[in-house]
Amino acid sequence: MLQTVKALVDEQGHIHYLEPMHLTAPRQALIIFLDENNEAPLLAQANLSKEWLHPEEDRAWAHLQPAK
Repeated sequence: MLQTVKALVDEQGHIHYLEPMHLTAPRQALIIFLDENNEAPLLAQANLSKEWLHPEEDRAWAHLQPAK
């Protein structure tokens, strides 16, 4: 199962989670460094994803889908 958590990484590379973390075993992780001045696209993603789920969107882009 994939889980996303927000954290801060300090200048020494130490990770500080912004919410409690309870792991039952060691886990691999991917770290993505965000540009603090450019988080707007990430914040807008949740709202845009709602728009993408409308049938009108499927019809509008259907010409780009391979024939089924």
